[in-house]
Amino acid sequence: MNMSKFIFFVLLFISFQYAKAQEQFSVFFESNKSNLTKTENLKLQNWIESNKEVKIIAIHGFTDEDGSSSFNDTLAKKRVDFINSRIKGKINIREDFKTISFGENFKQLNDKSKNRKAIIFYLLPKDFSRENEILGITKPETKPIVEVIPELVPIEEDVMNFPEGATLEDKIKLSQKGTLIRLNEINFYVNTFAIMPTSKKSIDELITVLKLFPDLRIEIQGHICCVNKDSRNLSADRAKQVKRILVSEGISDQRIQTKGFGVSKPKFAIPEKSEFEASRNRRVEIMILDK
Repeated sequence: MNMSKFIFFVLLFISFQYAKAQEQFSVFFESNKSNLTKTENLKLQNWIESNKEVKIIAIHGFTDEDGSSSFNDTLAKKRVDFINSRIKGKINIREDFKTISFGENFKQLNDKSKNRKAIIFYLLPKDFSRENEILGITKPETKPIVEVIPELVPIEEDVMNFPEGATLEDKIKLSQKGTLIRLNEINFYVNTFAIMPTSKKSIDELITVLKLFPDLRIEIQGHICCVNKDSRNLSADRAKQVKRILVSEGISDQRIQTKGFGVSKPKFAIPEKSEFEASRNRRVEIMILDK
């Protein structure tokens, strides 16, 4: 991607609340600890003192890959709870503020000390008036699109037995009509259809593949987790938000259909037993309609 294209892409994602809609601050923990060292605690206290006018919208907790998955899920939650206890009552927090404990289920860095962290996401006062817009709660006005979905028998990705390490391009080449492919690392802020910055790599890969295969037509399918009913059609809104980004990058909207399945097709029974199971249930997949 050349420099002019990159700059355009960054500006585009600002308009979709994708890259610069919120600020973030991180603190790091020692192995297997849920409380901060004196140095990191001082760092947090200094941040609190310097940012009393901001509004916190989320806190995410992470661990390294040492230990069992269930242990790390619990540890990540304890880290979030620790940070929350330090900021509660000192900084304004959004009413529907949520926390997410990722445990070890995220892309790990080689330096394990950088994986043991908590991230505070927050808004500056200058952005308060755009709060709901930034979080994807205020939907952009769009003309209704009548979507005609071909009647295809879904073929689960596991059935295709793709080679280990296969890229999205590899999977497209090996797929047939009806094949479902999970788009890894596409994540949204809690209870919104606003896409998280960590999703950029997966979005880029999908854009590249759609441009590489001009006859490829897909259906973007959204799924959510952790509730009994998708009462706000959030899964459909998330699929449509991905489509908006693809179309703004020059992909014809005639090549992309969308559908939300809510919680009707979970990979694991609801309520989920762990964050890993929840992360597998809340997903974005594409179905190959034509190629």
